[in-house]
Amino acid sequence: MARAQRGWMVAVAWINLVAAAAVPLMLLAGDRGLGWDGLWRAWVWALVYANAAGVPAVFVGRRLVARLVARKVPPVLAVLAGTLLLAALGSLMVQALLTWAGLAAAGRFWPQVVQILCATALLSIGCGLGAMLHDSTRTRLREAETQLHAHEMARERTRVLAVEARLRSLEARLHPHFFFNTLNSISALIAVDPPRAERLVGRLATLLRSSLDTTGQALIPLGQELAIVEDYVGIETVRFGDKLQGHVDVPAALHAERVPPLSIQSLVENAVKHGVTPRRGGGQVRVTARADDGRLRIEVSDSGPGFDLAAIAPGHGLDNLVERLEALFGARAHLSVLRREGRCVVEMVLPCT
Repeated sequence: MARAQRGWMVAVAWINLVAAAAVPLMLLAGDRGLGWDGLWRAWVWALVYANAAGVPAVFVGRRLVARLVARKVPPVLAVLAGTLLLAALGSLMVQALLTWAGLAAAGRFWPQVVQILCATALLSIGCGLGAMLHDSTRTRLREAETQLHAHEMARERTRVLAVEARLRSLEARLHPHFFFNTLNSISALIAVDPPRAERLVGRLATLLRSSLDTTGQALIPLGQELAIVEDYVGIETVRFGDKLQGHVDVPAALHAERVPPLSIQSLVENAVKHGVTPRRGGGQVRVTARADDGRLRIEVSDSGPGFDLAAIAPGHGLDNLVERLEALFGARAHLSVLRREGRCVVEMVLPCT
């Protein structure tokens, strides 16, 4: 209601502004001998006509045009007909009131009506067509904005649901893979080394508790991920003994940065499986991290021969990790493999949070 009242007030203000400026100028242009006194009277009369005839048209005109359009009259013709009809009726009503009040001569009733109607018809038609164009443009813009907003919301909702479903699928494939291997190791150790099996169960319980805490989270603090890595390395150390040496060297200032859960653990697991255990004398796995130009660079290196990331089979832990990074960050994150100082280095680059 308040919005409609503001619209009416604006319309009335425009009617008075146009009448005060345009109508006297039109009369002055048509009669160069009008003079200032005649111009003043024309200005007053224009305001009287505008408020007595134009203001009712603001409230009646829209409904009249709507009814004409409902009767299959083309919109432009409906606006023209409605505008001319209201202008004629307004001129007759105002002239009748002025004649009744003795402010206009009865003998000049029709000539004055025709004179005022001719002066205001073109202006009324211009205002009517302008209002129609304004309303039509505003309506189309609102419809376009509504459709665009609905389309963007639907597309964003679809994207979010797809990403969430993709992440849940990848995590479901990742968690069983790791815990299945660990349980197999525990089963093998129970018969030959019960104390080591017991330590391994303790490590697994800690790791499982940490892993469950990350369920449903797309990102976790780097410090929490490193705790999972240390538990994993502890489990593998129990399994392989001195063959495995693990080192984590990450500044405490970076522990609040956020990473995908089990992402670094997957890199370390790959390094242990392919870079350390196949070697007779074992090897070393090192985890480092640094912030560089708004990006978090995490490196997991091992003393193994290295591998080609493009040759990783679908469903492999690193293949899952690549898909998770793409789902979470798009082109802002990537995984790469390189050789440096005789070591295989897997670098994971993420945007800093």
